[in-house]
Amino acid sequence: MGVEGCTKCIKYLLFVFNFIFWLAGGVILGVSLWLRHDPQTSELMGLQLDDKQAPSTFYIGVYILITVGAVMMFVGFLGCYGAIQESQCLLGTFFACLVILFACEVAAGIWGFINKDQVTQEMKDFYDNAYTSATLPSSIGAAISGKDEKREKAEGVLKVFHNTLQCCGTNKVTQGLMLARGVCPKVESLMEQFTQISCHSRIDELFTTKLYLIGIAALVVAVIMIFEMIFSMILCCGIRNSSVY
Repeated sequence: MGVEGCTKCIKYLLFVFNFIFWLAGGVILGVSLWLRHDPQTSELMGLQLDDKQAPSTFYIGVYILITVGAVMMFVGFLGCYGAIQESQCLLGTFFACLVILFACEVAAGIWGFINKDQVTQEMKDFYDNAYTSATLPSSIGAAISGKDEKREKAEGVLKVFHNTLQCCGTNKVTQGLMLARGVCPKVESLMEQFTQISCHSRIDELFTTKLYLIGIAALVVAVIMIFEMIFSMILCCGIRNSSVY
């Protein structure tokens, strides 16, 4: 015997919420894959300096999002099917998955909040190390041969930063030095030289924007999950009570 009255409304509400949840999982999966393969972040994360890889703390959060998006799509499908079939077993499994997923999301949110400044600071430090290597005096051997491989590699790293983020140096002094050495993007006028944005500001802008995007998506999903947990328990109780009569 199927559920009736208000419980039947809950059944269809749960189906609708689960469908939205399934779509949200697809959106999160798509956004996280875009963040992983975004040309700007991919260029910066793929850099190497003195055999050291660019910091990848940001990618840890992205990989967590990819996993969450895939699991959300599976759980959303499970909830939709369980609601339509009025299966206590499927709804119970769905509720348990939601609780685990919600706990993981909270843990990931706490991790992201703790490490939000670390992501940008690590990339700034990597840029500063490249700048230091590019501006250090050449060794005696390099001065004689006219070729300093370490400096050339560091300048290559700086060029990727500058061309990817359309920035130059960390302040007006370093901007002038980098422009003189041809490492920064070429400018058409003197005014453009003085109005170029520092790379530290661009790094802050790049990662802060993406972290806010992740945070908003996580908040929306958390609200949907809370409603789904409530509805799934109400429906499960309604199915159990209706089977008695």
